[in-house]
Amino acid sequence: MVSIGTMVWLASELMFFGGLFAMYFTLRSTSPELWAENTAILNVNLALVNTIILVLSSVTAQFGVFAAERLQPRRTGGIFAFKRWGMVEWFILTFIMGAVFVAVQSYEYAVLFSEGVTVGAHAYGSAFYITTGFHAIHVTGGLIAFLFIIGRAFLAKRFGHHEATSAIVVSYYWHFVDVVWIVLFAIVYFLK
Repeated sequence: MVSIGTMVWLASELMFFGGLFAMYFTLRSTSPELWAENTAILNVNLALVNTIILVLSSVTAQFGVFAAERLQPRRTGGIFAFKRWGMVEWFILTFIMGAVFVAVQSYEYAVLFSEGVTVGAHAYGSAFYITTGFHAIHVTGGLIAFLFIIGRAFLAKRFGHHEATSAIVVSYYWHFVDVVWIVLFAIVYFLK
């Protein structure tokens, strides 16, 4: 039931992001010169590295799910014995990578702000910050969920199917956020 409810909720989130994409394309179609001028400021290489970090965090999250499905909350070997890592170690690594993603995006915002690209400056600033900002809020929500799941793993007297299901559901959300970013990245940084 939890998985199905999560899928339905993610479908509503997909519609939300669909609305944001529609806003972006509508504003872009009315101001093509503004878009050309401001997209030239974007640091595509930094955004590409940040995208790779987020995609890899989805991989580490999935390794955490595999450990949760084995009902293995924590590692059973040395810190560098990755094959013996449990859900907690994989989710901590995922959390770190997600936090790096948000930090790099914040840095990009600061650079753009110094260039005069702000929410109130023009339609491009509004569209850029609203679409990427809502995504950043969703990533932050995922980071909080990972902390919650990691904490539950430490507090559980016995790591069972209930805890594993929670980990799986959080991974659904994380993969969703990852896919949305890939589409958003392609639209904002590459679509001409």
